[in-house]
Amino acid sequence: MDGRELVRSMKVFGAVQGLRAVRSAWRRRRTDAWGLPPLGAERARVPGLAVEAEPAPGGGTVRFARSTLRICVSSGGTVFWGWDGAGPLPSYALAGEAPDADPRAFLEPDTDGGWRIVSERVTVTVSRHGAVELRTPGGVMLRRDLPPRWWEPVTGPGEDTAAGDGGGTVAGDGEGARADAGAGAVAGNGAGAVVPGSARWVQRSEVPADARFFGLGGRAAGPRLRDGSYRLWNTDPKGGFGPGDDPLYLTMPVQFVVSDAGTHLAFHDNSWDGRVTLAEGEEGAGSGHDRPGTSEVRMTGGPLRCWVVVGTPARVLHGWAALTGAPALPPSWALGPQHARWGFGSAREVRRVVAGYRERGLPLSAVHLDIDHYDGHRVFTVDRERFPDLPGLAEELREQGVRLVSIVDPAVKAEPGDPLYDGGSAADAFVKDARGQEIRGVVWPGECAYPDFTDPAVRKWWGGLYEERLRQGFAGVWHDMNEPVSFVPFGDPTLPRSARHALEGRGGDHREAHNVYALTMAEAGYEGLRRLRPDERPFLFSRSGWAGMQRYGGTWSGDVSTGWPGLRASLSLVLGLGLCGVPYSGPDVGGFDGSPSPELFLRWYQLGAWLPLFRTHAAIDAGRREPWEFGPEVLEHARAALAERERLRPYFTTLARLARMTGAPYVRPVWWGAPEDRVLRDCEDAFLLGDALLVAPVLTSGADRRAVRLPRGRWYDTATGRAYEGPGQVLLDAPLSRVPVLARAGAVLPVRGEGGEPELEVWAPAPGRTGGGLVVRDTGDGWEPAAIERYQSRLVDGRVVVERVTDDGVEEPGLPVRVRGL
Repeated sequence: MDGRELVRSMKVFGAVQGLRAVRSAWRRRRTDAWGLPPLGAERARVPGLAVEAEPAPGGGTVRFARSTLRICVSSGGTVFWGWDGAGPLPSYALAGEAPDADPRAFLEPDTDGGWRIVSERVTVTVSRHGAVELRTPGGVMLRRDLPPRWWEPVTGPGEDTAAGDGGGTVAGDGEGARADAGAGAVAGNGAGAVVPGSARWVQRSEVPADARFFGLGGRAAGPRLRDGSYRLWNTDPKGGFGPGDDPLYLTMPVQFVVSDAGTHLAFHDNSWDGRVTLAEGEEGAGSGHDRPGTSEVRMTGGPLRCWVVVGTPARVLHGWAALTGAPALPPSWALGPQHARWGFGSAREVRRVVAGYRERGLPLSAVHLDIDHYDGHRVFTVDRERFPDLPGLAEELREQGVRLVSIVDPAVKAEPGDPLYDGGSAADAFVKDARGQEIRGVVWPGECAYPDFTDPAVRKWWGGLYEERLRQGFAGVWHDMNEPVSFVPFGDPTLPRSARHALEGRGGDHREAHNVYALTMAEAGYEGLRRLRPDERPFLFSRSGWAGMQRYGGTWSGDVSTGWPGLRASLSLVLGLGLCGVPYSGPDVGGFDGSPSPELFLRWYQLGAWLPLFRTHAAIDAGRREPWEFGPEVLEHARAALAERERLRPYFTTLARLARMTGAPYVRPVWWGAPEDRVLRDCEDAFLLGDALLVAPVLTSGADRRAVRLPRGRWYDTATGRAYEGPGQVLLDAPLSRVPVLARAGAVLPVRGEGGEPELEVWAPAPGRTGGGLVVRDTGDGWEPAAIERYQSRLVDGRVVVERVTDDGVEEPGLPVRVRGL
């Protein structure tokens, strides 16, 4: 035990909670000691040589001496392969059935005893040793997965065994034969029995030397992922975090890879604990030969199966959304500014803060209540002394245009007589150990039980509980502590790995269920809200999650540390999550802990105003986060940021709709439209907001100017109207009053005019070029369909002409037009 962690536990949770946490940690260790199979001898194997193949539409099956590979290319160009009988389903990531196979693509013999599949968008080759290679239609290599290796527990006498990795990766296809002959190869149905599904495995892949890696969920050190090892295990970092902390709350085995050859997304559909080790390549390394970039995925168990989506960045994320589900559309009000705090303490304080916004003329869309509004921190309760009439407060705020949002934690106080606990016990809803005893952990209410959200019946039971939140007047929820967390002074702050889960009836333990726990909780909450209030779109965002979580809502940074590194990490998280298919996210503006300086708070606030989820939040012992608490200068500059956010609300509405329709994130890397630009690939301190705007936040102290890397084309400084030509770098003023924002020449974007009515803001096209934009109008917070309006802009005799493009031709815009940049 780490004594310092024990002391910290006592300080944070108090003596009673601290002792409970210590007991819980020891109990978890004992549970795993008898609940998990003991580690024994292992046998290593590789696929061996290809023996035969069975073609089928989209691909087929290749049988090797010791393994079987199923491979299929879908009609949309997405590629799937799975080893040893692993198919696309069952899967928590996929939104439904696997995509249809491309009927025009078949497995056919290739050179050197291998096989290949030729399709419209990608060519897949399988070598005789089991390497899987993806190439563009022009023959350029995108990705090469080398023959995998497994380590399987042996339950009986057999061949040589290996207790460790033994160096364990296959370094190249040419080494397949040497690996074949190595110690520990399993000879098919040999004497040693192998436990099905228990094998750990490693898959090493090569990408072009110039490739850059992104993704893997929420990574504070991103968005470009440098050489290093990244763990795939959703983890509460136990306090504020910064760029050096990993893993965090939301990990995904999703790699977004960008190179000169093209862009692709690779997803290893496996929710077990794992690790991804990345190494960028080097061009001209070693006698003038390129050294490829490498990715090594190691999993402690579960299936070895992979999806790859290729194309432009926009096409890749469109294909990813088609595979894993369209992003949930937040209600319109959720695109406005929101204010949260752990420690409002009372209805009176909530009213005071909301009045502060109103008296100063600052817009506010929502107030979030943290665990302190609960009775004894127990979920789905209200402290009646501090909030005597919560429905009345909610109605009062709604009349002012402010919604209430409630925190919801998964842990249920394990106290017989408590209605929620008794109801869960009666429904057999809680996670148990291998002996059938209820798993207990320690969270804010004390000793707690945990619903098993991997059971459909439990999800339905839990979703019905949100009726209590709706009766209290809440308009949305945010899920917290759902990695899931159990307070411990040492070790992993979660459930025992041997804890049993339903896993949709298949059965399994927490090693497989941990990373999808929050995803299934989000499904329970989202579907429950849909049933309870069918006429309104649910508003839900979650601290933890997994691939496919966008179907149920968004996420936020979690407890990002207050400081300039935390500010930079905030942008990294939003960009990285967007490339994993989660478009709606944002940080705790100002940081979760401590007290930001006026300058830091303002720069964080200015960044937040351009991100999808714009929410201030802080810990109970942290400094204030209301803009007026930092002095009159900060207040006025914050007011300007808020005013611009509100002016651009129609644009955010359009981006939200487009995210649902296409999978494209609101916030995009600057290389989004030009992934072939190597300099842009390395730009991490600016971003595109949709197609029209480039935002360059200030991320360092004392800066009043900053360099901005421009993509190709003409760009206008929105503050001065000055035009700049890209590609290239420019130096722009960044006074405390604003951050640099540039508009693409020819862009047409919807905004609110001076009277609040919608209008089109058009930035003059460059001579000889045209522009345009998409507009989706706000249809409210329900499920009403929305149409995409297409506009084009062009210069005619020095005058900007804007037309709406329809199926029948072009027509007048139908909205007021304001031209800028001339």
